[in-house]
Amino acid sequence: MRSSECMNEASQVTPGRQSTRQVRGVNPNADQPRAVSAIRLSVATDETTSPARQREANERAAASLGAVIVGEAEDLDVSASKTTPFERPELGPWFERPEDFDMVIWWRLDRAVRSMADMSALVGWARKHGKRLVFAEGPGGARLELDMSNVVGELIATLLAFAAQMEAQSIAERVTGAQAAMRVMPLRWRGSRPHYGYEPAPLDGGGWTLVPDAEAVAVIERMIKDLSAGKTASVVAAELNEEGIPSPRDHWALRKGRTTGGKTGGSKGEHVKRERFKWGPSIVKRVLTSAALIGWKLHQNKPVRDSEGRPVMATTTPVLTRAEYDAIGALFDERSVDNRERKDTDALLLRVIHCDGCGGRMYLNKQTSKANQRPTYKCNAHARGETCAAPAYVRADWVDEYVEREFLRLTGSLAITETRTVPGYDPGPEIAATLVEFEEHQRQEGRHKSNAARQAWQKRADALDARLAELEATPKVEPRHEVIRTGRVYADEWHASETADRRAMLIEAGARLTVTRGTRGGWRRLDESRVHFTVNGPLDDAIDTLLAVRQEAQELAA
Repeated sequence: MRSSECMNEASQVTPGRQSTRQVRGVNPNADQPRAVSAIRLSVATDETTSPARQREANERAAASLGAVIVGEAEDLDVSASKTTPFERPELGPWFERPEDFDMVIWWRLDRAVRSMADMSALVGWARKHGKRLVFAEGPGGARLELDMSNVVGELIATLLAFAAQMEAQSIAERVTGAQAAMRVMPLRWRGSRPHYGYEPAPLDGGGWTLVPDAEAVAVIERMIKDLSAGKTASVVAAELNEEGIPSPRDHWALRKGRTTGGKTGGSKGEHVKRERFKWGPSIVKRVLTSAALIGWKLHQNKPVRDSEGRPVMATTTPVLTRAEYDAIGALFDERSVDNRERKDTDALLLRVIHCDGCGGRMYLNKQTSKANQRPTYKCNAHARGETCAAPAYVRADWVDEYVEREFLRLTGSLAITETRTVPGYDPGPEIAATLVEFEEHQRQEGRHKSNAARQAWQKRADALDARLAELEATPKVEPRHEVIRTGRVYADEWHASETADRRAMLIEAGARLTVTRGTRGGWRRLDESRVHFTVNGPLDDAIDTLLAVRQEAQELAA
């Protein structure tokens, strides 16, 4: 007799997750089948297939079969096309404990599977463990139970799975086709989550368009202001998180009345969630450098263009003007890291030190295979497929100290300045975008039956025409550069920096060290006659002035 002992035993082997629900206080009789009620929803807000409706149908099916529901598996926001029944967060663990139930009940077949392969796996599991698969509403609306004890049941299951797979494919094709057609329609929003800074609004004539989201726009303006003031994207993101400002994904969830956070991945069958998603420097940059902010439609992060190559507009009121968008893009470009500059090496003179024999770069050789030997810089001509007539090598610590001393002697007291680019303004891109709107508007001419509609059409046409005239009369402004004093000198920056940053300072200043081949007996200290250090770059004039002042001071002192 299956009693509460059986139920207690089952509850003890349930994995430590809230997602798998076991019905308490149920004591099925020995001849009373035990059922698991399986509920699945691809979109948690879908009312037509709500969990309550599925639960009610499953309970009716269980009652008609004389079964008692001993557990419920509710998988929300889970796609049957992307997960098998065995991979779903709540239903999956039940399949690992077949001794705890006799049947699984779904509302309809598409709540269980959407492919023939998944149905085949489910049927195989049911046959192996002697389980019944029940659908509260089968074809025609009547309850359907698949008997796995004979080939007819398997055939019916395969046919139904084929129909479900064809339906899923047909739905996907219709949705894809509709989205592709709507994608090239100016001002039409096709649904899904819009880019941060926008929200949907009704469009005249039907459908939806995008308009600025005042709350998100305020955050965007704040981020631009902070970045322009010198803050890094990492600092901006940290401050937004500290103040509890929702990230783009959470902002949209709150707008839709949903909870923040969500799935963040994990192994199959694992239900991993975050309570909220945080801002990060990459998110800040992605939000501010997206062409969506100037109103362009994007698909896979690329502009959607019409037959003439012009960007298709998603809104009549972009969050940023073209000049503002170019300015923030230039700001990120100024701060971008040269990915070719290695950060994984402690070689101070990489790209600075060169062999006099061939003119090629020398590279650090740590000589880890030899005990008690110091790292050296070596000519690397052979790696380039060349032959060096006089290949040089020198102890790394010697030349590192030498270059540091000489560099600070030449530049240490020089003031550090920053050159900031102030972007110009080219009205061309906005003229092209505005012309797209105007041409689309002109196609509607003569289609209006009422005077009010004709007047509204003419008002819009006049506004676009006026804007085009204004843009054409706006001169193109070239970008300019501003030199800003930081109040620091090179010695301060050098002593406060790590190796990679010091190397970057040398390269930016145009530092170059040439090393000739050594002679016998040069192993105790650096023979400075072998090395030649120069700085040829943006600091030349300042260094020449500094050296002249020092020379004059020495002459006066003498």
